[in-house]
Amino acid sequence: MAKVLIIDRSKSVRNILSERLRYEGFATEAAEDGNAATALCEKGTFDLILSDTECKVPDTDIPYIALSSSATIDSAVEAVRNGARDFLIKPIDMNRLLQSIHRAIDTAETEGAAAHGSPGSPGSPVRRCRRAHTPQAQPIIGLSPEIEHVRQLIEKVAPCDARVLITGENGTGKELVARALHAGSHRAGGPFVEVNCAAIPSELIESELFGHERGAFTSAIKQRKGKFEQADGGTLFMDEIGDMSLAAQAKVLRALQERRISRVGSDRDIEVDVRVIAATNKNLRREIERGNFREDLYHRIGVIVVHVPALREHAADIPLLVDHFLRTIGEEYGTAPKEIDAEAVAALQNMRWTGNIRELRNAVERLMILSGERITAEDVRLYCC
Repeated sequence: MAKVLIIDRSKSVRNILSERLRYEGFATEAAEDGNAATALCEKGTFDLILSDTECKVPDTDIPYIALSSSATIDSAVEAVRNGARDFLIKPIDMNRLLQSIHRAIDTAETEGAAAHGSPGSPGSPVRRCRRAHTPQAQPIIGLSPEIEHVRQLIEKVAPCDARVLITGENGTGKELVARALHAGSHRAGGPFVEVNCAAIPSELIESELFGHERGAFTSAIKQRKGKFEQADGGTLFMDEIGDMSLAAQAKVLRALQERRISRVGSDRDIEVDVRVIAATNKNLRREIERGNFREDLYHRIGVIVVHVPALREHAADIPLLVDHFLRTIGEEYGTAPKEIDAEAVAALQNMRWTGNIRELRNAVERLMILSGERITAEDVRLYCC
């Protein structure tokens, strides 16, 4: 059973969090300030700390999640720089908190396994929670109203089996949203299978999606399961679905209607239990008018539509994103994250970012490599404009 330490000056907050976490299968202890928390850490072992940002977090290697009454970018950046795995605003959304707790424990467990051996081994510093964990999904970074709206949609839609269409420009993070929907669903323990519909030639898309029998065509030297079968019991993420041919769209429509597919070269139907999440950077209603997309398929895949905003529409989140990328890129390179001047961050906020978050990440990586000890506004002008 995973053990959580709660640090908050408010007794009512401590009691509410303790009661809910114990109900969810966690062991808990609570402290009203950093000194009391440090004393508890010296006496026992904890898997995670939940701490109000007004309280001092004990100087340990225990992962922690920051809780704050302030929804400012500065407070979030400061918490993340101090080592917080996540930053949540009060009043706390319990569903989001539980997802964050599971993710933090899973991540710490993975890191502990890499350093001390296999998960669950006697030397591993992190014990597994006995309740089913949400599979790891990268956090959706941002405190802007636009991103908070996306996050709220994910939390509402993830637990059900409704099909979801994710729209947005290239590089906005549509796959991230799809993975978050899968991680928050009852299918989280099943496979997450993705297919880029734009990257597969039209003559091969049917075989890729539905599989084929041996001898179905010249190069079919053995039987092969398609993406629908591979995703059975889980989620199939169909990226760039707007680029599929009309013939392939008709096959997908049948699979969604009947919940069964047939491999190329076979007349036998195979039942599949799959949740389909689709994504596109195109305006599908306009594609329907042009005769490029089937209207009946659109209504099948678009029970819920989640639009991911372009980065220029939530530029207030750029400081948080920059800080996140500095840390993650530093981890990839095995170096400490570089400091960045406020003027440099402001310069990044004023750019248009037609490639959205993907372009911003590339820019931060470039600055990490080419700048001096600190990233300055001049570095941004030289390497990003």
